[in-house]
Amino acid sequence: MNALVNFLKQSDIFYQLTPTQLELVANLCQEVVFNTGDIVFHENSGSKELYVIAQGEVDILINRAGAGDVDKKETAVARLRRGQSFGEVALVDEGLRSASARAAQKETRLLVIQRDKLVMLCETYPQLGYRLMYNLAADLAMKIRNTDLRIREQLLYKPQDKNIA
Repeated sequence: MNALVNFLKQSDIFYQLTPTQLELVANLCQEVVFNTGDIVFHENSGSKELYVIAQGEVDILINRAGAGDVDKKETAVARLRRGQSFGEVALVDEGLRSASARAAQKETRLLVIQRDKLVMLCETYPQLGYRLMYNLAADLAMKIRNTDLRIREQLLYKPQDKNIA
């Protein structure tokens, strides 16, 4: 358990949690191992878990093809590494996933935290909940900012179609 607490301490989403708070979170973690190419979850599937990468890398993929297309073309939009989290929107909204996640390395170890249990922990310990949600907001803001920059880059530096009036 000590190794897990030390690992969580280094993860951005659990930044500045006390050792006791980290232990409480560690008790909720389940470790799952994926191999290269294994799908962690599919785009448009239900979201009820937060994932933290303990070892390896995970690609976040979006489907560029239209709905119902047999030859789905997925594009990697991000590669996440040790200590990073994904699936965090599930903590706020149990809607459908906006992308797929796929293990990018052999023996990718993920810590899986069930939404219900983490939300209950946050409600039971408001200081822990505040810090976690603050870190979550900061993480999501950074991801939105990076996405905005990538979109801006595509719009500003992509050659213009001369047929557009």
